[in-house]
Amino acid sequence: MSSVLSGNRNFEGRVHPLTKANYLASPPLCVIYALAGTVDLDINKDPIAHDKSGNPVFMKDLWPSNEEVQSFVKQHIQKEMFLENYKNISQSNERWNALPVSNTVTYPWNKDCTYIHQPPFFQDMKVGLTPIKNIQNAFCLLNLGNSITTDHISPAGKIALKSPASKFLQAKGVKPIDFNSYGSRRGNDEVMARGTFANTRLINKMVPKTGPTTIHVPSGEERPIFDVANEYLINGQETIVLAGKEYGSGSSRDWAAKGPYLLGIRGVIAESFERIHRSNLVGMGILPMEFLQGETADSLGLTGME
Repeated sequence: MSSVLSGNRNFEGRVHPLTKANYLASPPLCVIYALAGTVDLDINKDPIAHDKSGNPVFMKDLWPSNEEVQSFVKQHIQKEMFLENYKNISQSNERWNALPVSNTVTYPWNKDCTYIHQPPFFQDMKVGLTPIKNIQNAFCLLNLGNSITTDHISPAGKIALKSPASKFLQAKGVKPIDFNSYGSRRGNDEVMARGTFANTRLINKMVPKTGPTTIHVPSGEERPIFDVANEYLINGQETIVLAGKEYGSGSSRDWAAKGPYLLGIRGVIAESFERIHRSNLVGMGILPMEFLQGETADSLGLTGME
């Protein structure tokens, strides 16, 4: 199953948990593929549909020329539209203006809010730099393959009903119909930590099936990734991640570094990194390390159960 979309979020499983391939296209091309009902065709020469008489309809029959588009824009997009909409923008939204605002210098945190929560990153910050410590006796939290994207690491889509984030929200009185998405709740670190590596298409070599679970090495138990990471944290045990090529590819996403930090991950050993994500890891104090040229976790016999 595949999809075609005009946004820039073509991550595996993002449009739907069962979609393994997602293709980026312009909005008109999305319409063309929707009419065709398949991506398995050459839209430059194959018909995308047939009319009532059974005659083939090609993309060139529907696609507007540049002149047609420019004529439409010139006729319907006028400067006055924007001037009219923006002239009273600060007074036009009555509901927004009616929201109560406290007269404080900083935002008054509401500990019960499930959308915005005071993150822990700056609460214990000191003036001096934190001394660098060795990573010792770490357990492997995940053993991943190639092309792990920022959406695998920190998904922005649906919150699954049986996930740790779901249990957290329901304990706060939020009904499943009101879960919204990880992307909408990115202002709450407690939700986003539970959503780290929660992508339904994640392949972790430490477990036999696709999904956001892993093995707690000391006990050998398979549990949700957040639950296992949290147990390591409670016991004061550090963790690392093994990965293949292009770890952290896709759009830059700050929670793809913040989330692993909150899970207690202190290092990622990969064959290669996406440049910006590697910098984000360093910024959160997570050490990005690369295997020597030609070596991989598999070639070194690493399974994650060490």
